[in-house]
Amino acid sequence: MRIGLLGAGPWARQVHAPAIAAHPRWSAAGVWARRPEAAAEIAAVSGGPVHASVEDLLDACDAVAFAVPPAVQADLLERVVAAGKHVVLEKPLAADLPAAERAAAAVAASGVRSATMLTLRFDPAIRAWLDAVPTGAGGPGTTATARWLSGALLGGPFAASSWRAEHGALLDVGPHVVDLLDAAVGPVVDVDHAHRDEPDLWRIGLVHDGGARSSVVLSLRVPVDPTEFEVALVGGLGADGRGRYVLDRRPADAVACFGALLDDLADAIGSGADLPVDAARALHLQRVIDRIVRAVG
Repeated sequence: MRIGLLGAGPWARQVHAPAIAAHPRWSAAGVWARRPEAAAEIAAVSGGPVHASVEDLLDACDAVAFAVPPAVQADLLERVVAAGKHVVLEKPLAADLPAAERAAAAVAASGVRSATMLTLRFDPAIRAWLDAVPTGAGGPGTTATARWLSGALLGGPFAASSWRAEHGALLDVGPHVVDLLDAAVGPVVDVDHAHRDEPDLWRIGLVHDGGARSSVVLSLRVPVDPTEFEVALVGGLGADGRGRYVLDRRPADAVACFGALLDDLADAIGSGADLPVDAARALHLQRVIDRIVRAVG
């Protein structure tokens, strides 16, 4: 199958392009980006030609991987799925909830398969950690905590990203953290509290179906290196009810995670089944993010 790439930012350069180039089940259909010279740099890694228009790219591929800002992704998505192309989506699905709802509805109506690049969910060690969480971890005796503190917006390739600069950690790494907590202790059904301190420190309390609660601290403007990352589940776990399950590492190889996503997408296309982290999942996460934003006020 052939996959095209929309976008030419740092994530496309670091992750999408090398993963597509190395994948045995997908061939590169080329790249389209707003700046042709940037597209050419990506195509030199991924393979395939630089396309003059989105329509030219769609004519050449079976699936499209997005590597563009959230607002651009939502604007282009309806055209892509209307052409019958399967999609690899970035998170967040859109810049705001109404746009995300329209985007997810377009994917559902089209009948194509979709996958969302929630990197943590495609790492073998993190999948094993989720599998090891005992049944019933979402009960009222469970408390979860999550921490993601980084200096990514203080310098480096992502510091120039305008949408990350505007919305900070919540829109960028927030979907990853909410998704992992949601998968571990049950669907998020409410936001108990949310506070944002400038320039970018978020403190959030979530309520999960079944009664578990979680607390989250996020920032991309803390001068730490390497990134501080941990998810911990405590209380009511294990045979004696005293278990503690801790995840304290992020994926070391995002390219391998994207390759695993492409494997899962190929399998889903073959079977007609939906992926667990599809456009509908991205919409659920965007609804939680929207609740957090409204709770901050």
